[in-house]
Amino acid sequence: MLRGTFRFCSVLLLASSQAGIVLAADPAKQEIVIGTTVGDFADMVTDSIKPQLEAKGYKVKLVEFTDYVSPNIALADGSLDVNCFQHKPYLESFAKDRGLSLVPITQVLTGPMGLYSGKLVALDKVKEGSTVAIPNDPTNQARALLMLQDLGWLTLKEGINPLKASEFDVVRNPHNLKLVLLEAAQLPRAREDVDFAVINGNFAASSGIPFTEGLFLERSYDFINWVVVKSADADKPFAKDVAAAYNSAAFKDYAIKRFVGYKYPQGWGG
Repeated sequence: MLRGTFRFCSVLLLASSQAGIVLAADPAKQEIVIGTTVGDFADMVTDSIKPQLEAKGYKVKLVEFTDYVSPNIALADGSLDVNCFQHKPYLESFAKDRGLSLVPITQVLTGPMGLYSGKLVALDKVKEGSTVAIPNDPTNQARALLMLQDLGWLTLKEGINPLKASEFDVVRNPHNLKLVLLEAAQLPRAREDVDFAVINGNFAASSGIPFTEGLFLERSYDFINWVVVKSADADKPFAKDVAAAYNSAAFKDYAIKRFVGYKYPQGWGG
C-alpha cells in the first residue's frame, strides 16, 4: 500500500513538473490566507508577498480588516493562517486577555504614529482645552500618551508600565487638553472635529496622509509591527516561507522605495 502511494505521488509530481505546475513548498498547506488592516500592510501582500508565495506554489488569499480585534480572532479560529497589523505589546495584551495562543514570527516595516493637525494647524497653536483625538484600544492609547508626553503636552505617573498607560495616569496637563477616545480607523476622519488627532501610521497611509504632514512623530521603537501566526503553526514550512518573503531582498527593495519614512525592522540594519 505504501509503495503504491509513493509511486502515485512520484507520478503526480513528475506530471505536474512537466505541465509547468509549481507545487506548494508545504504539501500540507496549499492555500495561505493572510489578514491585514486596510492600506499599507495589504499593499505589501498584494504587491510583493503574494507573488513570492505564489511562485513557490501556494494559493494566497488576502482578507482586509478595518479594526484591531477581528484579525486576531480570525487567526485564532482558523479563518486566517497569518495576520500582519499589530505591534508586540498589543499582541501580548490581546492574547492574554482572550486566552489565545498566537506568536510573532518576523517584524515588518511600520509607519510611525503621529500627531496631525485638525482645526489647529501648528503645535504652537495649542491652547487651553484643546481637543486631541487618540486611539481607544489600550496599547495604542498608551502609545499616544507616551508620544504626547515626549511632546511635553502631558506628564504620566512615575513608575507605571508605560505600555499600559491610560488617561487616568495623566498627572500633569498644563493645557487642560481634552482627550477624545476613538477607534483607530476613525481618527483620520475625525480631524475636522477636533483640534489635533493622533493617528496610527497604517491608517494615515491608507487615508493618503503623508507622514511629512505630521506635526510630531513617535520616537519609540517598541511599536514596530509583526507578522503573526498561531503558536502551533510557527515551525511549519508555510510560516517559514511567509517569514522568508517578508525578509527577502525583493521585498526590502520594494518596501524601501514604496514606503518612505517608515520604521524598518531591526534586522534590516537601518
